[in-house]
Formats: sequence, C-alpha cells, structure tokens
Amino acid sequence: MGPIYDKLRFSEIIAAISECREKVKEIRKCPSKINELVCHIEQQLKYIEKGFDQYSELFRNAVQGVFISSIEGKLIDCNPAFARMLGHESPEEIIGMSDFVANHYYNPEDRDVMIQILNEKGFFINKETRLKRKDGTDFWVLGNIRMTEKYSGSPLIAGIAIDISNRKKAEEKLRQSEEKYRRIVETAGEGFLLMDQGFQIVEVNKAYLKMTGYSREELLGKSPIDIADNQFRRFLIANMDDFINQDYRTLEGKVVRKDGRNIPVLIHGNTLRDSQKNAIGHVAFVVDMSEQKKALSLAGEVQKNLLPQKSPDIPGLEVAGKSISCEEIGGDYFDYFFGPEYMQEPLSVVVGDISGHGVDAALLMTTARAFLRMRASQPGTASNIVAEMNRHLTLDIFETGRFMTLLFMSFDPENSRISWVRAGHEPAFLYNPETDLFEELQGPGVVLGIDEDTEFVENHYSGLSSGQIIAIGTDGIWEARNKSLEMFGKKRFKEILRQNAHKNAKTILESVFDQIQDFQSEFKAEDDLTLVIVKIV
Repeated sequence: MGPIYDKLRFSEIIAAISECREKVKEIRKCPSKINELVCHIEQQLKYIEKGFDQYSELFRNAVQGVFISSIEGKLIDCNPAFARMLGHESPEEIIGMSDFVANHYYNPEDRDVMIQILNEKGFFINKETRLKRKDGTDFWVLGNIRMTEKYSGSPLIAGIAIDISNRKKAEEKLRQSEEKYRRIVETAGEGFLLMDQGFQIVEVNKAYLKMTGYSREELLGKSPIDIADNQFRRFLIANMDDFINQDYRTLEGKVVRKDGRNIPVLIHGNTLRDSQKNAIGHVAFVVDMSEQKKALSLAGEVQKNLLPQKSPDIPGLEVAGKSISCEEIGGDYFDYFFGPEYMQEPLSVVVGDISGHGVDAALLMTTARAFLRMRASQPGTASNIVAEMNRHLTLDIFETGRFMTLLFMSFDPENSRISWVRAGHEPAFLYNPETDLFEELQGPGVVLGIDEDTEFVENHYSGLSSGQIIAIGTDGIWEARNKSLEMFGKKRFKEILRQNAHKNAKTILESVFDQIQDFQSEFKAEDDLTLVIVKIV
C-alpha cells in the first residue's frame, strides 16, 4: 500500500488500521511471532500517523467549518474555521461547551427539528440554519450533517457548515427589491400585463382588472388579442411576427370590457430577455385613454368644422377636397377662397402641412388658417399674402423648430389660367387626359416659419382645357405605407388619376382615398392625408 501523489487516501488509512487489528489477533494466537508482528504493527502505525497528520492539516485549514457534537448538543470538536465563524478566536473556546445550543442557535427550536430529521433519515444536505456569533449578531450557514455511531459507541453528529450570510443578504435585498417593484406595479394607475413567450397572460395588476372588468382568474392564460376589438385584433394578428422581433413597441387600439364597452388604450410593451439575449416573456403597461380620446375627439370635431364643409360652385370648375388625420387631430390644412369678400381670382385653393402631427401641430394649423383667411380677404397678390403669412408664422413658431409648407393656387377659368405660390410644398400635378401627360407645377419658395424676410414668387400657367385635372396634396398621400413598409408612391397616385379622369372631381378624390385605405389595410397611418382635386369642365 503506497501514497497516491504523495497524499494518503482516507480509505488507505482505514485499511492500515484494520491490518493492525488483524496482526494483534495473530499475536494473541501465536505469541512466538510477537517480535516480528510488533515490528510490522509499528511500521503500520507510522503510516497511520502520517496519514492522520495529513488529514488533520486539512481539517485545521479547511475554509468550511467542520464540527462534531453529541446528540445532546455538546460540542466535542471543531476546526478553526468553525470557531471563527461563531466569533471565537480558537476551537478551544467552544469545545466542551455544554450550552452551545443556547449560545449559538438563533432559534434553539431549529436544532430540535434538525435532530428529528437526523433520527428519521440519518443525514440532511444543504439545510439553511440561522446561528448567533459570540457578540450576538446573527448569520446564516448552509449545513451538510450526518449522524454516526461507528467509532464512539454513542450517537454523534458530524457536519460541515458554510457561511452564506452574504448570499442571504443578497437574496433578501433582491426579495425586498422584487417586493418593492411588485407593490409599485400592483398600485400603479396604469394597467400591467406579464406575458409568456406566446403572449399568454401570466400576471396582471388591479388597474388592468378594473380597466377591463375581468377577474384575475378570467384573464390568466388568455392573450390580449382575446379581449381586443375586431379592428385591433386584426391589427395584432397581422403584426404579431413583428412584435415578437421588437424589443420595444408602442401602439394604440381598443379593448372590449367584460360589459361590452370599448376602451381606447395606449400600450407600451417590451420583450424580456435572459442573459443570453433569449426572449423569455413580454410585459406591457396599458393606459386607459377614454378621457383623453373624448377631449381629442371634441377637438377633432372642432378642427373638422374649420375645414370647408362644401365644395365651391365655380363655373368651369369641379372642386373636391378631403383631409384625414392619422390621429384625432392633425396638422394638415386645406381651404377655398371665393366669393365677394375675396378680391383675388374667382377661386383660390390653399393646401398646407405643419411639420409633425398631433395637438401642437393642430394648434399651429388653426393659427395659420385664421391669419390666412384674414389676409386673403384684403387686397394683394398671392405672393404678398404668402409673404405676410410667413412673417407672422416665423414670429410664432421659429423657437419651436416647426415649420409649415404651403401651396396657394388661384384659378381663372374664364381665361383658362392658373397662378400659384409654392412655399416648400410638394408640387401640384396637372394631368391632361388627351395627351396622357402629367406635369408637376414647380416653382421656387422655402417653407414658412424659418426666415421672416423670405420673398415668394408667383408662377403662372395658361391654356387650360376641358378635362384637365389638377391635384394638390400633402406628402402623406404618396408616402402612405403598408405592413411591408412599402410606399404608396406617386406612380400609383398618377395611375388612379389616369383611370378615373373621365369621372367627376369628387369621385376621383374618393377613389384615391379608397385605394390608399386598401393599400394600408390594418397598418396604422403615420401621417395626415390631404388632397384637393380641381377638374376643368
């Protein structure tokens, strides 16, 4: 029997002890061989002593605490690590301590539970126990303990203890953090949804239950799609693949309460990922937009009433216009100037577009409309009107970083003539069905609201003929996108004008909006849509 890597295995030491016992038996049977057997035993004892020194060194220098105690709780032996763990300088301070349980167990009842488990199973693994140090401070240990009677003749408890105080503190801090955020989520005014990878609801807060009228049990296991209204449901299903691949998403829609009422909501959602960036679930905060939508809807009605309510009746012209906001209110604008209070041509058409959309764009549009209508009723050319409007707007919106594009076009059907001022706006289209040619009515001019001293040029076109179509729109028309982010484009727009050129202006206008709606399908518009069609008749 020899050492392995110069270290004796404990099993070899036990084997050597057993061999000594056998030699002692031989001495008793055959006294004549005593000298030979004693020499052999001495050799084995040296081997055993070397082994025990080796394992004693491991015992003394182990990082983990090692201890042996009686079944009654008296500490029989321990290593320095265990003593230091309990706040003592050396094992001698606590070995033989009869009141060890009272001095060092935070809850002495814990040891009774431990003894019960040992009596039933003989061991336990990774049991967490709260102990006390010499100074009274508490800490946590992870114990692996076994009951044994093999060498003592009476039950002993031997074990290893690992100080896990830092881990427990971290766990407690994490638990407190989780509890804190759970309370925040539970008491939040916004609805909260926690979903698995398949968007099935696994947790909701009180605000969402109140918003929808359902109980927690009724919602768990469902998908938000299940309580969306028909239009929002189609939108969610059509875009689900995109949502899965997005880390963050913001969308608006409507959910159906348990009582059948539709609730407009704003949803901020994001994907939860593990440390390897794998998706493990989704969360969403849901805001009830009912009151905001009511206010915006009222504002939208007011804004619609500011747009022309009917088309002008001008001999030689058919006129139709329409504006659709991507939100309840928008920043697009169109208007007609005709009648005795306007001293320009028989008809002037203006189409404008405030940068951006929403409430602030709508307010700026309303301001621009009021000034333009006032100024257009006074003497002056179209370039004078636009220049003065630019000076007025620059004072109002220069600091905001916003601007406005505008196209002001005047019609003189009696003389087959048009004139226009273009302030950074998209050119109007002139289509002649006889030649099947499109012409863009260009012209210089920068946007309004940037430089108050800008001068604007008036452009002219003569020789209008019956059947020609003039289309003035905002960029939201041809920049409308579908689910694949493909643009509607000017080519499609021109084709609609070509195919419907024989129809009246209103029918042409509605054909454009119908085909844009079909093109976008369930994809939400990102910009306002405004178009005016003027047909020469």
